[in-house]
Amino acid sequence: MSAHDNAAPYWRLSGFYFFYFAALGALLPYWGLYLQSLGFGAREIGELIAILMATKIVAPNIWGWIADHSGRRMMIVRLGSLLAVVAFSGIFLGVSYWWIAFVICLFSFFWNATLPQFEATTMSHLGDSTHRYSTIRLWGSVGFIIAVVAVGPLLETQGIDLLPLVLVVLFAAIWCSSLVVPEHAAGHLSLDHEPLRNVLRQPTVVALLLICFLVQVSHGPYYTFYTIYLDDNGYSRSLIGQLWALGVVAEIGAFVVMHRLIPRFGVRALLLIALALTTLRWVLVAWWVESLAVMLFAQLLHAFSFGVFHAVSISLIHKYFVGRHQGKGQALYSSVSFGAGGAVGSLYSGYTWEGLGPAWTYLFAALASFVAFWIAWQKICPKCEEK
Repeated sequence: MSAHDNAAPYWRLSGFYFFYFAALGALLPYWGLYLQSLGFGAREIGELIAILMATKIVAPNIWGWIADHSGRRMMIVRLGSLLAVVAFSGIFLGVSYWWIAFVICLFSFFWNATLPQFEATTMSHLGDSTHRYSTIRLWGSVGFIIAVVAVGPLLETQGIDLLPLVLVVLFAAIWCSSLVVPEHAAGHLSLDHEPLRNVLRQPTVVALLLICFLVQVSHGPYYTFYTIYLDDNGYSRSLIGQLWALGVVAEIGAFVVMHRLIPRFGVRALLLIALALTTLRWVLVAWWVESLAVMLFAQLLHAFSFGVFHAVSISLIHKYFVGRHQGKGQALYSSVSFGAGGAVGSLYSGYTWEGLGPAWTYLFAALASFVAFWIAWQKICPKCEEK
């Protein structure tokens, strides 16, 4: 294979991650503020964002089953991306709670078809070099940073009402970027006929999925209320955007060096370090929000609470779910962690935010990540190294 052949898939795969996470860079930090501007309270905001997460419980598994049986992952990615744009456009037709809930549910069902199948496509393309996944995925982090830094000042000057239009444009860019990734980039699946239930019965797999669930539960208050939390404590929206961006810059740093860290230290050590620092991060956010210096340090810990953790998790999922189970494995990871975990995290934080306050909400997040650390210490064996 020529150097050009190697380069073309790299940039095409990276381009999709760039636009996908650019859309997240506009959605996650500012969607709560948009809902707040429509007059919704913390409980309703938590519920609406929980819907966005909850559809990941079912949708990725449906699409993963279709992709694994058809072998046409990129067709699923393109179709899901296009229908997501159409569905989200419904946001311009009404602002009631139930209408927004319906639009989010429909949009998320299609949008969640895309990333797990694209992750499987990327890992299949990498073959035996899966530790280099992070060098492609980091472009998603670059897209997130550019979006979050640009959208913050834009909304500050033009108004939060502009957010839905910005999101539609970015969702359309995701679809356009999917068109240039060739179907054969997914590779040909080996027909591994071991039943999926046999994989799911492995204690290490059960432990890993539970850890992923708890980590995303702990991120619930961050994705749902972090911007509102900082806004309430006197931070400008431009500064809030910069703090979000700093977290993702740290994440990029982790992705850049992960292909060296995994072979050197092993996935178990990196997993334990990431979970310990995730716990520390939520304690700092709970107790020292008024300190910009502490918030800067807490955002740097995103390198571990997301960057290192995600890269290690993807590596382990790819190891345990092989052959024709790759798509289902990535879908299951997405649905259990970002779906079920994200939904529970958003939902509980919406209720505790009003009932107990922000500090207790983030302390519950710290407890969830600490339990995940304990499970990893007990159940993830020292020999769980990447292939």
